[in-house]
Amino acid sequence: MIGALIVRDVRRGFTGAAWLPIAFFLLVAALLPFAIGPDARLLSRIGPGALWIAALTAALLPIERLIEPDRADGVLDQLALHGLAEESVAFAKIAAHWLTFAPLLLVAAIPASALLAMDGASLARTEIALAIGTPALAALAVAVAAVTAGLPRAGSLAGLLLLPLAVPLLIFAIANALPLEAAMSLLLTAGAPFVAGASIRASRT
Repeated sequence: MIGALIVRDVRRGFTGAAWLPIAFFLLVAALLPFAIGPDARLLSRIGPGALWIAALTAALLPIERLIEPDRADGVLDQLALHGLAEESVAFAKIAAHWLTFAPLLLVAAIPASALLAMDGASLARTEIALAIGTPALAALAVAVAAVTAGLPRAGSLAGLLLLPLAVPLLIFAIANALPLEAAMSLLLTAGAPFVAGASIRASRT
């Protein structure tokens, strides 16, 4: 059942507005040279940080569609009646969210790096850091989506919650401290299903 839920959410993501996060990611990379000037050395130095900030926003954009539609339609209640634990549902949604934005993000980083005058070594480090960190971004997005589900102005509140939690991940990634980034990513990815599961149960009471 978990596999079917992942496939369903991935299909729903790709038939919806899955292109929006990637379009925003590329838009940030395209606009940055106009904002700070054509200095290639400066662009290459700030490029990895700019791509990471764009990746954070890309993970955040679909946050209102991750949990709330299924909560409002009673899908989460039906899954609980079928014996599927809320933590398992959260895990499936994390996996589906990662599949709908992270692979496309890694591909989009290639033309984005060219716009930011990044060399091959800098691009390779950024790609590795994104591959390590994007599961944690997906996990944070689902956990925050579950916490804010049903609340008014949930999207704005979700941004206020997610961005500070992702700061340590961003710091380790930009500093090229990949072991620390991997440890943080693992911690967030492992803990998020329990936070999301508890929030889903709380919203039912």
